[in-house]
Amino acid sequence: MTSSDMVVCTLCYDEGVSKDASAVTWCTECEGFLCIDCERHHQKSKMSKDHKTISSEVYKKLPKCMQETKSQCRDHKNKFELYCSFHACPCCVQCVTDKHLKCQDIKPLSDILREIKSSASVQLLEKDLTDVKGNFEETISYLKNRMNTSNIQKTKAAEKIRFIKTSIDDFLTKIEQEMLADLETKHSKLDLKMNRLLQQLEHQANQIDKWLSGFSEMTRFATELQMYVGLLEIEKVTSEADKYIEDLRNGKHLDENNLEVTITSSLQSILKDVKALGKVDINSSQSSLRIKAGRKDQAQDLVRLVPRIEEIKPTILRTLIIPKGMDIANVFACIILPDGRFIILDNHDVDGQLLLFSNDGMFIRQVSTFPGESYDACFVKNNTVAVLFGSSNKITLVDIEMNEITKKLNFQVSVVQ
Repeated sequence: MTSSDMVVCTLCYDEGVSKDASAVTWCTECEGFLCIDCERHHQKSKMSKDHKTISSEVYKKLPKCMQETKSQCRDHKNKFELYCSFHACPCCVQCVTDKHLKCQDIKPLSDILREIKSSASVQLLEKDLTDVKGNFEETISYLKNRMNTSNIQKTKAAEKIRFIKTSIDDFLTKIEQEMLADLETKHSKLDLKMNRLLQQLEHQANQIDKWLSGFSEMTRFATELQMYVGLLEIEKVTSEADKYIEDLRNGKHLDENNLEVTITSSLQSILKDVKALGKVDINSSQSSLRIKAGRKDQAQDLVRLVPRIEEIKPTILRTLIIPKGMDIANVFACIILPDGRFIILDNHDVDGQLLLFSNDGMFIRQVSTFPGESYDACFVKNNTVAVLFGSSNKITLVDIEMNEITKKLNFQVSVVQ
């Protein structure tokens, strides 16, 4: 056992005998730790031999709130003897005087704690703890599954992103190759056409060059007839050459054919309009987790608000005083009005009456009389009392301040088999 785990004997520490005497037991009534020697004396003492003790190891396993709960009031150093149901706390006699004078429901603490360990609340709360633990386990398992699902979703999303990127790359490579092939075809066709024309022009130019290179010899050594024939031929050759060049120009053979590339506008807009491959969203939906619902107001189960039948001790709170000479046969109903006054329904053989009494039990007046046998009465609202006449299936509403019947209602009784 480490020094931090060791519990010191309360008596030895308080008496200054030893500050490191290791405690082995805890006395639930003395509320203190005892070492081996102190426990021996504790068991022999007449005042404490019947005290219940538990091992210090067991005590340390109790929840902190239980370890901190003492049987004495911290403020007044008196033993708790009472319990305030309104504040849900134990009280000493001085606490009631200081803090609970206006509290209506003060009970003996012994009544609250009687058979507490064997009460149904213990089993219910143990079940509640089990259910809550199960709910936490279910929730933790659910959350771990959600985390695994999220990881799987991330992997699939990354694969989708890479797939679309690869697809775009493959598509661009394909149309690039097609366009380069088209460029090569058109360039080859244009190049072939210009090469043929170039060969023709070079041939024509060579012919003209031959005439031009021999022109000086022709003028020096040719006879006049030869010169005449030669000039006619030169005139013909130059005329045909001019016509050939003119035909080339007019036939658009010498037009400037330029290779140009036009990129599809939708493809060009990618660089301008497309800012991302897509977007990543977190879409929320209602949780599929199903947990057990806890009981409401569980703490109230520990405090028994309804007394047992043997604990009920009725006392007379008010006596209604009937004036002398007033004939009262059978009281079928007694109503306590919101202001504390009383209404009595007195039923005779052939008629009934409503009688009003003050909140101190003194007779005030007769409110109303009714022909027929009345069965019951109840307060409705404001100054209205309802009187039931069972034999005639009627309800009469009476204003007790105006002393008059305000309404009569008929009803039917249906028997469902």
